[in-house]
Amino acid sequence: MHYARLTIALGLAALTAACGKKAETPVAAETNQAVPATAAMSGDMGNMAMAPAASTAIKAKGHGTVTAIDKTAGMITLNHGAIPEAKWPAMTMAFKAAPTITDAVKVGDKVDFDLTLVGSAGEVTAIQKKP
Repeated sequence: MHYARLTIALGLAALTAACGKKAETPVAAETNQAVPATAAMSGDMGNMAMAPAASTAIKAKGHGTVTAIDKTAGMITLNHGAIPEAKWPAMTMAFKAAPTITDAVKVGDKVDFDLTLVGSAGEVTAIQKKP
């Protein structure tokens, strides 16, 4: 008879949990002890202290040839030599570029350029045609 009551009690507890009702006292799985109410996390972390984001922008210089210009997208593609500041080998790569950059050169021009790099993306910030 005692076994039947225990089975019914466990069944009711399972049904209550399945209905989306919260358990009254959270239990830490590692210790099987009740978790103090202050240890529960809320969804609001707006007042949580955060470390400032590290600035990962790198300034670099490169030399290469303009292989494509997409003024609509604001992109310039350069076949450039190695860029040691970014630890990049020579390659052809598209970069963001302001209209003043894309208007200053044409496909086939040999150029020197300045970059601002963030992660694996970069933006050409200055460009000069080589004579």
